[in-house]
Amino acid sequence: MTIIEMMTASPKISIAAFSIFVTCVSTLVQKWLTNQEHLKSLKKRQKEIQKELKNCKDGCVMKELNAEMMKLTGVMFKSSMKPMFVTIIPFLILFSWLRSIYVPLLGNSWLWYYLGYSIIASMILRKVLKVA
Repeated sequence: MTIIEMMTASPKISIAAFSIFVTCVSTLVQKWLTNQEHLKSLKKRQKEIQKELKNCKDGCVMKELNAEMMKLTGVMFKSSMKPMFVTIIPFLILFSWLRSIYVPLLGNSWLWYYLGYSIIASMILRKVLKVA
C-alpha cells in the first residue's frame, strides 16, 4: 500500500499526522534558529510593561512604555523571520501536494482539519519543547 493510498483510505487521520509532523518540524526549526533565552527575556519584559501600563495614569509614561513595547515586538518579529524563511518553500511544496490529494476527497474542508490539528499540536509542542 502506497502512502497516497493510505492517505485516501483515511484522510482525516492522515491530515492529523501531517499537521503534527509539519508543526513538529516548524517548532524544532524555530527552537534551533532562534535565541530562546533572549526571546524569553523579551517576553518577560513585555509582561512587566503590560503590568506597568495597567497601573499607569501618566500619559507621558504610558507613551514611553508603549514605545518600548513596540520596540520589543519588532525585535521578536525579526527573530521569527529566520525560521520562516527556512521552512516556507518546503512547506509550500508540501501543501500543494496535500491539496492535490485532499481536495477531491474533502473539498476545501481539509484545510480546516489541518488548521485545527495544527493549532492543538503547536500548543502542546511549544509547552513540551519549551519554545519561547
